[in-house]
Amino acid sequence: MAREAAGRPPEETLSLWKREQALLRARVVTRDTEAWQRDPAFSGLRRVGGVDVSFVKGDSVSACASLVVLSYPALEVLYEDCRMVSLTAPYVSGFLAFRELPSLVDAVQRLREKEPHLMPQVLLVDGNGVLHHQGFGVACHLGVLTDLPCIGVAKKLLQVDGLENNARHKEKIRLLQAGGDTFPLMGDSGAILGMALKSHDHSTKPLYVSVGHKVSLEVAVRLTRSCCRFRIPEPVRQADIRSRDYIRRILGDPRRPAPGQERGRKVQKPDVCPKGGSEEHTVEGRLETPSPGPRTHPKAPDPGTQE
Repeated sequence: MAREAAGRPPEETLSLWKREQALLRARVVTRDTEAWQRDPAFSGLRRVGGVDVSFVKGDSVSACASLVVLSYPALEVLYEDCRMVSLTAPYVSGFLAFRELPSLVDAVQRLREKEPHLMPQVLLVDGNGVLHHQGFGVACHLGVLTDLPCIGVAKKLLQVDGLENNARHKEKIRLLQAGGDTFPLMGDSGAILGMALKSHDHSTKPLYVSVGHKVSLEVAVRLTRSCCRFRIPEPVRQADIRSRDYIRRILGDPRRPAPGQERGRKVQKPDVCPKGGSEEHTVEGRLETPSPGPRTHPKAPDPGTQE
């Protein structure tokens, strides 16, 4: 039976969340801090991570939190951790991290304890960093709590500080000709909050890249581009694929794992992408592989929301 998260939390809770965001925002580092970031070829970067949360269609409580670690630059999956979780906090615009982040922080901590030699040197997050209502999106939040460099990679424009997906914005998108082309996302405040990136020669929609933590915007954009075999950077893409696959498999198993049960393992034979990349489909901007099992959808209750 489908379950729904609780309704909007009381104003006292929202006030606490705002205060926590403000306190943690002061700890965000928006410059390069690692030696590999200062090398044009990213020499020294060996492992990149990606995280994702996928839901069962029609159920906004049961979800699969996924963390993957890929080699760099080969982009082969070295490690994956998928775990069913219950997300009881409701979705509130501007506060997505309070709903989804605890399960992702737990996944990073499990990796740190179990396989510390596989810890990613940077995390790519399906969402925004400083491109956010409070300047502190899920990529910033995850970076501060894990002390890892983080990059926000969103598929839709979060309309903040005067940024709008209007005719002028669409014309700028149209002028992006080749993979790697960009234009800055400058708000009414005059701050550059991120970059719109044409991540692949054949993609028609840009990605919206923003700083999460311990990385400059220039490096965030270049690394995101270098991780793209398709439109979505491979770490995020693999986290999405594997979380969806995990949900499909457990829904087909009468011994369905309860929330808290995980699949975490070092990958012996990497399966970097599904056979026949041309058979991939996108649903609401997320990559989906053909499967006879139940379909999953992204963040509930609004699949298009990314913070």
